[in-house]
Amino acid sequence: MQQLTGLDTSFLNLETPTTYGHISGLAIFDPSVAEHKSTLEEIKDILTQRLHLVPPLRRRLVEVPFGLDHPYWVEDPDFDLNFHVRHIGLPPPGNREQLAAQVGRIVARPLDRSRPLWELYVIEGLEGGLSAQLTKIHHCAIDGVSGVELLANLLDIEPTPREVDRPARPWRPDRLPSQGSMFLRGAAAVAATPTKSIRLVYESVQHLPAFAESFGLEVPGTSTLRRLTSTAPDRMLSRAAGRPPRTSFNAAISKHRVYAFESVSLDTVKAIKVAMGVTVNDVVMTVCAGALRRYLLAREELPADPLIAMVPVSVRADEQEGALGNRIASMTASLHTHIEDPVERLRAVHESMRIAKEQHEALPAELLQDFAQFAPPAVAARAARVVARAAASHLVDLPYNVIISNVPGPQFPLYGFGAALVANYPVSAINDGSGLNITVQSYNGKLDFGLVGCADLVPEIWDLMKNVVDSLDELASAAGVPAKKMASAKKPAANKKPAAKKKPAAKKRPSGKKKPASANRGMPRQT
Repeated sequence: MQQLTGLDTSFLNLETPTTYGHISGLAIFDPSVAEHKSTLEEIKDILTQRLHLVPPLRRRLVEVPFGLDHPYWVEDPDFDLNFHVRHIGLPPPGNREQLAAQVGRIVARPLDRSRPLWELYVIEGLEGGLSAQLTKIHHCAIDGVSGVELLANLLDIEPTPREVDRPARPWRPDRLPSQGSMFLRGAAAVAATPTKSIRLVYESVQHLPAFAESFGLEVPGTSTLRRLTSTAPDRMLSRAAGRPPRTSFNAAISKHRVYAFESVSLDTVKAIKVAMGVTVNDVVMTVCAGALRRYLLAREELPADPLIAMVPVSVRADEQEGALGNRIASMTASLHTHIEDPVERLRAVHESMRIAKEQHEALPAELLQDFAQFAPPAVAARAARVVARAAASHLVDLPYNVIISNVPGPQFPLYGFGAALVANYPVSAINDGSGLNITVQSYNGKLDFGLVGCADLVPEIWDLMKNVVDSLDELASAAGVPAKKMASAKKPAANKKPAAKKKPAAKKRPSGKKKPASANRGMPRQT
């Protein structure tokens, strides 16, 4: 058995009848490069051969009675691949709006906690002869970075699926532990709580100035915050984020989801980065800010104060590469949606992100993880429900308006079951008080955007997606950069079968020792 961390458990605790803890990915494939179109049974066969490379797929949860301690993973003795892999088709014409609507319906259903927490939907009938695969997996098992690593294990760098070595030890299911044995484990954890508490309090006091700084406060005798404020050219920029204004999507969410997706040119984003002397992520944040500004202006509800984004950041150390579970923290930054000029907005976002990173780096990643680890799951779950109800009732406001996440991915073509991966669109989660999530993942020269919203709060989500594209074009023009138009996912750029027995010279197999080239190298990895 393997115990979940406190952070992993928190994603279980956040679930309510309207908030779901799973994250998903929509992969679009072009099967025309394959020797033949894979059947569902062939897909299952390849998955079966690679299950040992992705351990979470055969693990299920075992709860500790009364929530005394964090749950455990066990190898599921009743594992059934047929339950997890499903096959559906779209009616003609199979356009992207129909696909997005189907995705919205699927992700609006919670996962079954009595089984391994994942599902895979093979979706046929897309325009242009394409197909799609929608993967749902609970956030308690992976984060964005480990999700990319998991994807690399399931896909290939050539159309012909690679041969996978058999595991050194054959997989063996566990016996489900009794409730009595789990209670004894939980009781032992409770007995150790005072020692954990003393250590956590001691470490927290040591880093009190950094904690205060992250909340915009100043502790007597510290100079870090004053140093940050003195370097900002404007008082408004003296902190990474202020108090978020309320918008129409900052309310209680329903069970229903809407989804939209699109790809933009990574080359255009990189050209803006070079021209303006900023980072790729600064450009992504500014593009999102411009899209939100356009969306709110059209609805005549753009607030005078800037929107605040919550930005998940990977704190995964090099030695933790390949490890599953969550290694993430978060920071908040102003989007400066009140600034009309896109170049001026980019400079302001760059400064806000710089300050946010300095404040984030002032806190040890281990200490942030320890807070989640310390709280007993029963107490943490109850607290999470109280906060959710308070946010839904506007008794309290979340410290952000929207989640914006940027996940680096491989910059070379990948193949799944013989078909070429055209795009890999993220499908993330929303919660009460923040009914919109914007997640982007880089892949093979593109940025694949996935927008998820509450159907009641963001009904015009395709308008917002169009605004993302228009915002990038506007920023590129203002920066003096020619915008490169991307082909839609239903019209892949390369649709020809490669010459037989000819391998690309510059493609290397991803491994656990070397990461794929990332558009975000040198920056905090976001998830």
